[in-house]
Amino acid sequence: MVGPDYPQGMTARCQALMEITALIGAHRHFEDFFRELSRSLSRFISFEGIGLSIYDLPRQTSKLFLFEAEKPNDIPVGRIFPISDTPASQILATRQPFYAPDLEKETRFASIRALLLPYGIRSYCVLPLATARGILGGLHIGATKPDAYAADDIELMQVVARTAAAVLESVLSHEASAAAQQELTRERDHLRLLLQVNTAVADKLDTRELFSAISICLREALNVEYASLALWDEQNNCLRRHSLDFPSSGGILRENAAIPIQDTAVGEAFRKGVPVIARRADIERMPREVAESILNEGLNLVCAVPLISRKRILGTLNIASRREDGFNEAGVRLLEEVSCQFAVALDNSLAYRRIEELNSKLAEEKLYLADEIRSNLFFEEIIGDSQPLQKILRQVEVVALSDSTVLICGETGTGKELVARAIHNLSSRRQATFVKLNCAAIPTGLMESEMFGHEKGAFTGAVAQRIGRFELANRGTLFLDEIGEIPLDLQPKLLRVLQEQEFERLGSARTLRVDVRLVAATNKDLLSMVKKGEFRADLFYRLNVFPIVMPPLRERREDIPKLVRYFVQQMSRRMGKRIETIASETMEGLMRYGWPGNIRELQNIIERAVILSSGTVLNVPSEELKAASIVPGNIPQTMEEAERRHILQALEESDWVVGGPHGAAARLGMKRSTLQSRMQKLHILRPN
Repeated sequence: MVGPDYPQGMTARCQALMEITALIGAHRHFEDFFRELSRSLSRFISFEGIGLSIYDLPRQTSKLFLFEAEKPNDIPVGRIFPISDTPASQILATRQPFYAPDLEKETRFASIRALLLPYGIRSYCVLPLATARGILGGLHIGATKPDAYAADDIELMQVVARTAAAVLESVLSHEASAAAQQELTRERDHLRLLLQVNTAVADKLDTRELFSAISICLREALNVEYASLALWDEQNNCLRRHSLDFPSSGGILRENAAIPIQDTAVGEAFRKGVPVIARRADIERMPREVAESILNEGLNLVCAVPLISRKRILGTLNIASRREDGFNEAGVRLLEEVSCQFAVALDNSLAYRRIEELNSKLAEEKLYLADEIRSNLFFEEIIGDSQPLQKILRQVEVVALSDSTVLICGETGTGKELVARAIHNLSSRRQATFVKLNCAAIPTGLMESEMFGHEKGAFTGAVAQRIGRFELANRGTLFLDEIGEIPLDLQPKLLRVLQEQEFERLGSARTLRVDVRLVAATNKDLLSMVKKGEFRADLFYRLNVFPIVMPPLRERREDIPKLVRYFVQQMSRRMGKRIETIASETMEGLMRYGWPGNIRELQNIIERAVILSSGTVLNVPSEELKAASIVPGNIPQTMEEAERRHILQALEESDWVVGGPHGAAARLGMKRSTLQSRMQKLHILRPN
């Protein structure tokens, strides 16, 4: 026979099995079938001779029934050998293929060696022709090349041998020819289904793609209308219908629905780890909602098989039929075989998904922590002992012990983030992550992705899956700064995750549950925005569970000296300078200033002063204190006016350079994109 003219691989083997399976029933005589099988198999497996023997177990003999070879030979077709003198003795004992990589080195079965060695046969393999009746005989394949067959070649030949055995059985059982033909058809569909599963195991890592790859073939092979995959939802402690293939559905049974563990076929299969068949009478005894959903879809039979991998049950593979007698024990066995292979692939898929999610989360945490390091927040604790500040700290101590949502209000630069961090550090969540998101710094179109994440391909540019801030903050605290900037169309989804602690990534139908404590901050009057229709009332009241109003720096002037000394110490240490004295007139000027930018403005002024100081005395330029004398009429009337004035001052000092180490953004202690966003909102344009 000629060698293979196709590449050895999954595609070639699938084609081989499909072609060989197609021979079943195509020939009335077994001899014709055998010749066709030999020709088809030679395209994928190299061999010089192929034969078939039949075992007579009562007489303990083996008869060479058929033999095909490319070259002329004197192999005696019809010759009878004692089973003990042939590999049949080993096959009957082990029910496994016999393979001699080199007959010259084989010391057993002298009569067989004497028959084959004169023709140069070195590699010799016998596959059991096994059927439900037992082992009928053996399929013999030989090649002149030593060690010609790898493990996957033998596996392919074993499947071919099963096909040949099925045909042989039909020939030997004249009185049961009709039943044998039905068995062949079932065996063909069985092989197709197992091939489909094997293919899915080989190249599918996504759970839904994995199920989709086999579900149609599963329904067709078992002649049922419904197939589904139920997986254990550890977060919600229930089974959940993960995937569904039900073309004729009326829409009652849906994906992602929870399935009770008690008193359902799926739940029983999962709990006991055994297949469960439920017919109409059994379905009617299930919980009312479950029974009605099944029966209203016209289904009268359900079968659930556990998916077991590494001694743990991942979920169940389920089928259902509108015919109560539409499923038998053979179908259960086939479904069990499919479930064994599918469970391995599913376990790999779930592990892959978990690894991908952990990798994404680690990557996000790395980026987040790197961003935290770059943010240059020098005040690591809240400085001051003024009465307004002490009132805030008492509120923080009280609310930190709960998981209630906190809304921190106040002008920009008053230390809202520090208070949010203090709440986290005093809470039971302090060992988990504190994650922040500045809503004003994120473009509107990317806000949902930043919060909730997205799947690969969810939108143009989504080249990979991304974990959102809510997932990143699971079991920890999420700080949403500038929450008044969240678009109206995204607010319902935020409200849902606050109320239900669940959401879906952008581009995904899978519901994720998280345990996140939310702390929000704003420098806007949210209640006024609610009245204007710019902010949802239900979201506002959900956020406003425990409001904390941060006092501006001008209302806690007694804290300014401590803050100044703290910033001087931090900045001078970082810059390698030694500043020991702050002149009294300098401190008085700082105390008198109106501080429209609050603590952030104070920090920036001190940083510039440290840079400019050449000796041990802090040198604050006189222009920095030009507003030393407070005149009530000169204090900005609104926070926006104060912020606008502060930004304009920084822009003028930097000659309208926004970015860079000496730009306005660095002077203001914010990111370049944040400053540009604020300039656009406050209608600040560079003069011509």
